Amino acid sequence: MDKVQKTDAEWQAELAPDVYRITRQGGTEPPFSGQYHEWAADGQYYCACCGSLLFDSQHKFFSHCGWPAFSAEAESEATRRLLDTSHGMVRDEVRCNRCDAHLGHVFSDGPLPTGERYCINSLAMRFSEVGQEDKA
Repeated sequence: MDKVQKTDAEWQAELAPDVYRITRQGGTEPPFSGQYHEWAADGQYYCACCGSLLFDSQHKFFSHCGWPAFSAEAESEATRRLLDTSHGMVRDEVRCNRCDAHLGHVFSDGPLPTGERYCINSLAMRFSEVGQEDKA
């Protein structure tokens, strides 16, 4: 996988301000506000910054956490994890493995078989229905 590396100015010029704030500055969208929070269509979710495949609808579930939740990545190593100790918490931050975009966090309270809950900002992703190509 080729890594995507751009300057902060390049990302800021390419991304909508709210997408930039979340993906490049580690922000979050308000709970229950994201486009994909209750989204139930079959398809795949791609990084809003670089277009890499992140998650598949077969792993999406309604977790009542306020953000889209997935029990697994679409492909092994689509994301990477970093220790996040901000806001008085200890969490695993989830980033796109290709462009280092902040996506959200992963927790160990998800459904079997993984037991994981990827809690991901809608603005960090783009959805493509089954049979459609991502338009990165």
